Amino acid sequence: MPARLMPGGPVADAVLAGLGPRIAALTQAGHQPGLGTVLVGNESASAGYIRMKQDKALELGFESPHVHLPDDATQADLLAAIRAFNDDPAVDAMLVQHPTPPQIDYEAALLELDPDKDVDGLHPLNMGRLAMSMPGPVPCTPAGIEALLAHYEIPVAGHEVCILGRGTTLGRPLALLLSQKRPTANAAVTVVHTGVANWPDYTRRAEIVVAAAGVPGILRPEHLTPGVVVVGGGVRYEGRKLLPDVDERCEKVAGAITPRVGGVGPTTIAMLFRNAVEAAERTVRR
Repeated sequence: MPARLMPGGPVADAVLAGLGPRIAALTQAGHQPGLGTVLVGNESASAGYIRMKQDKALELGFESPHVHLPDDATQADLLAAIRAFNDDPAVDAMLVQHPTPPQIDYEAALLELDPDKDVDGLHPLNMGRLAMSMPGPVPCTPAGIEALLAHYEIPVAGHEVCILGRGTTLGRPLALLLSQKRPTANAAVTVVHTGVANWPDYTRRAEIVVAAAGVPGILRPEHLTPGVVVVGGGVRYEGRKLLPDVDERCEKVAGAITPRVGGVGPTTIAMLFRNAVEAAERTVRR
């Protein structure tokens, strides 16, 4: 029997619908939320993501100031753009689109962000807040995956989750998130990666597997136990072609699985705007 598909669109729609009244309340209080974006260079996938975020921002009622720096922009150029958004009271939240050109130190740029305006939740202070279960912006893709599993009523609490990948944007923060004590989390979480020679032993044991390695087709049917829940979080681009971590044949083994297109992506965008609304609400409370 084919796996049950878990598209991210309905999850994102539910999250964004819940933000509508909160955005209306902000507007009625005289504050239009603002999401600032910075793009360095002309990489097509990154430019596409920025356009998507800007379009959604305008649709939701945000101001969306944008800075587009050229391919040869310097670190000083990027830091100046970040500082301008830090100092702008009309900008509640902001992001620097990743990846950046090779001359840019993305981690140094991340440190320059005002942590309270860090809509991606990747500033070290916010990662520390996540580790300590303190309030703050949560990395968007992990938060979207938790919401997706909850939406499709996948039991997580007390169950075994294996995350294939340890990156700072997905694998590591997702492990922190799903191990926290909440009805939609509270799991036994194992993190493995391509440096673990026997990593399939771990994925075969798990009830939920999240592929987050950024290695196309790394997760194959023989790495899974029949009936497992599979979430494809990792992707890589070759030109404009999106290459997921999850081999399409996994649909024949899994009990439930995210689609190759339209799975985690929509939930990531929705969680970005949830973080942005929370940032705007903090602005109004000050």
